[in-house]
Amino acid sequence: MAEWFHRTIVSTGRLPLFCFFVGVIVGFGFIRASVRMIRARVRWWPGNVTPGGLHIHHVVFGVVFMLIAGVAGLMMPASPTPWRAAAAALFGIGSALVLDEFALLLHLSDVYWSEKGRTSIDAVFVAIALSGLLLLGMRPVSLNDFLQAPTDGVKPWLAAALFAIANLALAAITLLKGKIWTGLLGLFIPVLLVVGAIRLARPHSPWAHWLYVRPGRRNERKRALAAFRERRFRQPIIAAKIWVQELIGGRHDVPLPRRPRR
Repeated sequence: MAEWFHRTIVSTGRLPLFCFFVGVIVGFGFIRASVRMIRARVRWWPGNVTPGGLHIHHVVFGVVFMLIAGVAGLMMPASPTPWRAAAAALFGIGSALVLDEFALLLHLSDVYWSEKGRTSIDAVFVAIALSGLLLLGMRPVSLNDFLQAPTDGVKPWLAAALFAIANLALAAITLLKGKIWTGLLGLFIPVLLVVGAIRLARPHSPWAHWLYVRPGRRNERKRALAAFRERRFRQPIIAAKIWVQELIGGRHDVPLPRRPRR
């Protein structure tokens, strides 16, 4: 195991990325355990930070950690990997604290325990998934990949520009069709973008609204088929995802227990 870790992670220069990955998981696990104990009113747990009655959300601590780690990483030379790894771990913890309150930043409202608060868990899942793919050695398709692709007599820069535009267009279509995970993973595996762009849009996506529902462009067959696929295939997956979210983060829209009167 130690030999594999050194060969796969340390020797390839991925130790800081590995520490960031672990930092995100540890930070997210800690803060979710903390807020659940706060919500359960566990007496021995410190609870919320409320100096003078001001509730300081943990996103504030996350921003501070990210700033400290980011500046430290910029100041450090490239050679001392352990210090860079430590800064990356702190940056990962800070990122977890910020992403855990992503819904608050998005809605500018404390929706942590509402249905909208599930967006925060989605954001953390995306961060873990993307950093995990990078850790495994996968890289998003870059301009260099386009430049190195066979051009069949076409000028390399022109072919690269066309490939890049096509890739971005497919990614945009996939995301507009409501296929977020397909669009994100497609940045690493381009064939997924082709599949996502060709397949039907999700019923409540902008693409479906524009082309399946909007007057003048109504397509009842595609609308019905998209709704059937959402109900038959997508909703069980969403139910499983919500179950996992509630297992990790706690059930949403549950009122806080009242303190017993003394």
